[in-house]
Amino acid sequence: MPKYTIGFDYGTNSVRALLVDVSNGAEVATSVFSYPSGEDGIMLDPRDPNLARQDPDDYLVGLSKTTKSILSTGVDPSDIIGVGVDTTGSSPLPVDRQGQSLAVHNDFADNLAAQCWLWKDHTSYAEAAEITEKAQGFPYLARCGGVYSSEWFWSKILHCLRTSPDVFDAAFSWVECCDFVVGFLTGNRDPLTMKRSVCAAGHKAMYASDWGGLPSAEFLASLDPKLADLRDRLYTEAYPSDTIAGYVTDEIAAFTGLPEGIPVAVGAFDAHFGAVASGARPGVLVKIIGTSTCDCMVHPADQPLADIPGVCGIVMGSVLPGAYGIEAGQSAVGDIFNWVSRLTGRSHDGLTSEASKLRAGESGLLALDWNNGNRTILVDPLLTGLMLGQTLHSTPGEMYRAAIEATAFGALTIIEQIEAYGPKVEAVVNCGGIAEKSDLVMQIYADVIGRPMRVSRSSQTCALGSAIFGAVVAGVYPSAEAAQDAMTGVKDKVYEPDPVAQATYRRLYALYKVLHDAFGRPGSAELGHVMKELIAIREDVRGV
Repeated sequence: MPKYTIGFDYGTNSVRALLVDVSNGAEVATSVFSYPSGEDGIMLDPRDPNLARQDPDDYLVGLSKTTKSILSTGVDPSDIIGVGVDTTGSSPLPVDRQGQSLAVHNDFADNLAAQCWLWKDHTSYAEAAEITEKAQGFPYLARCGGVYSSEWFWSKILHCLRTSPDVFDAAFSWVECCDFVVGFLTGNRDPLTMKRSVCAAGHKAMYASDWGGLPSAEFLASLDPKLADLRDRLYTEAYPSDTIAGYVTDEIAAFTGLPEGIPVAVGAFDAHFGAVASGARPGVLVKIIGTSTCDCMVHPADQPLADIPGVCGIVMGSVLPGAYGIEAGQSAVGDIFNWVSRLTGRSHDGLTSEASKLRAGESGLLALDWNNGNRTILVDPLLTGLMLGQTLHSTPGEMYRAAIEATAFGALTIIEQIEAYGPKVEAVVNCGGIAEKSDLVMQIYADVIGRPMRVSRSSQTCALGSAIFGAVVAGVYPSAEAAQDAMTGVKDKVYEPDPVAQATYRRLYALYKVLHDAFGRPGSAELGHVMKELIAIREDVRGV
């Protein structure tokens, strides 16, 4: 008889529950709950465009709603044997001594600082720069690219301490969203004893066994003595997702309909589980393409791996247990395409149709993909977007194609940086809605990156990755790799690079790198030739 696991995928705007047959990865049922708070689930502040928070109660309501919806399809609850959870990150939230969100307390219900600090909250850019500066001489940044980000754990907490000290002082501890949901499911919400995710700890909180876990009290005190005090109320060990975090309690069974006593895997970030469900292996780069992107690779633990400047982390066990996980990414991809659509008042379908009729280089446009800052490899939230080469004849379709090309150039920059330090990218697998729906994006990526683009068989890879680890902790498979072999795959269609377009894109990419370094690394490049070279490329393509 079929046995199932459920993967919960907590995204930026909604939570998805996916019921999966553990024998073959078949996706049997799904349910999506949109977060009701704020704007599309995000609590904003019109005075500060960098602020993005979420109500943690939305996560718990969504857990109940989606589970009950799946069970209403007729599946026998007793056939559900395990659960996995992924969330966005770094998305930490302040909690009380019992591990409840501080936002449940009346005194803080309307305080944005008491909510979950969503991954895309960039209010702590000054604190991130300070952490980077004061970490010089310590080893903590070596494994996370050499630069600390405003999207990450410590910078957000330090910003809270400085701008909302009442919230910081009232919080007993801080918990990543993936640990918060798993703690709720297992009844272990105690911040001192819940099993914390090594994915979250290693990539965002400067945790590594090399230096005994979290950064030292000495270093944290250099930022603020209260951070050093907080360290003792966090954790000393973090775990990969093939570890059982606990078991569904009778209270949660009643709240959700899940069977009492089934195992729950230690949580992780959505993109890392998406990489697992897309077949992450050594030599395979997985691109999770959505509003932003996350690029994940794994590297064998028994092979040397140098520190890679500008990546978002190299963490043992963060993707596949027993292997190094390498994370990089772009702060905006789908968000940039949406921006062009809003700006021009044109639909994505219409823009895609127009852009598809253009050849590489025909528009004469070149863009930088930094509309929401740069995550990798510059790690700078204060960078902004740019579109160069516009004339009075530039069209919405040309702008749309230039935006797609810019994100492809950014993706190639990441690959080149990783390969410069050792790991070779032999294959690229893409997942997410854009990879699923846009032939144009996938073909441009193939032409720019110069490698075939494959697409994951699953359209719900993050949730499937969660379900895979649910199967591992349930004992169905001895390892995540064995579960991958049975439960994952790629689509038959492959996007092969077009040699003509590839040659043009090599010329455009050289100009992109000039802009990248000129604006991202001031003083490193001259710009006087860029506009003229763009015109020359345009005329060559058009045959003028």
